[in-house]
Amino acid sequence: MSNIFSDSDQIGLVSTFSELVNTNFEGEINALCWYRDLDGDFNEVVSKLSLKENITEVYPEDLIGLKLSEKGSRAREIILNDLQLLTDFGASPSLNLLKCYERDDEFDFISTDVYSFHVDRSPIATDTFLCTYYGAASDIISNSQAEQKILIPEIRAKLKELHNGTEEEFDDFLKENYFDLHYQIHPNVKPINLGLMHLWRLAVDHPKQQVLPCIHRAPIENEGEYRLLLIC
Repeated sequence: MSNIFSDSDQIGLVSTFSELVNTNFEGEINALCWYRDLDGDFNEVVSKLSLKENITEVYPEDLIGLKLSEKGSRAREIILNDLQLLTDFGASPSLNLLKCYERDDEFDFISTDVYSFHVDRSPIATDTFLCTYYGAASDIISNSQAEQKILIPEIRAKLKELHNGTEEEFDDFLKENYFDLHYQIHPNVKPINLGLMHLWRLAVDHPKQQVLPCIHRAPIENEGEYRLLLIC
């Protein structure tokens, strides 16, 4: 399979949903892509949906109630099928119409919002699935291209100033506030954009994980454009 992701040591490519969920992460690979070139008008679907909040969850019945053209109907069918595949697999997918996420601007030296490069953590064995059907798409980088922010001396020093406990409690403080999940990208590194319509599976930090978790971020939204994102 040849496409823009073929040259990445971080990304494994699959051609079916079964391969996506059954292929093991190994070595440097901590992102799997079901690469798809889909024929559907996702813009039409987005234009017919109503944004109630900055993040509005869209349910299957919302999609089914839309009056769509043939290509819009094809896009709806693809989304409903993805939701069903993930649900049958045992996941809990959510389809979101997005204007923007909440920003974390409490500190000027570290941010813990999803626009910052970060990894996901779970106490149980799980993975992150996502697909952007319309709008700006997420980015990933390899673990060798970034440094955990809590290890950067000047950031660590400022975090210690915030911490009111003992040195032994500092690591717990970092985890409780999710500071340890965020990364600083190295200079001159170009992130890999995940593109539209591909269904991704990203490695999560959990006790049974055999590879490093996938570092990723939400994109800055395009002006005047909503995103349609499936995630779980």
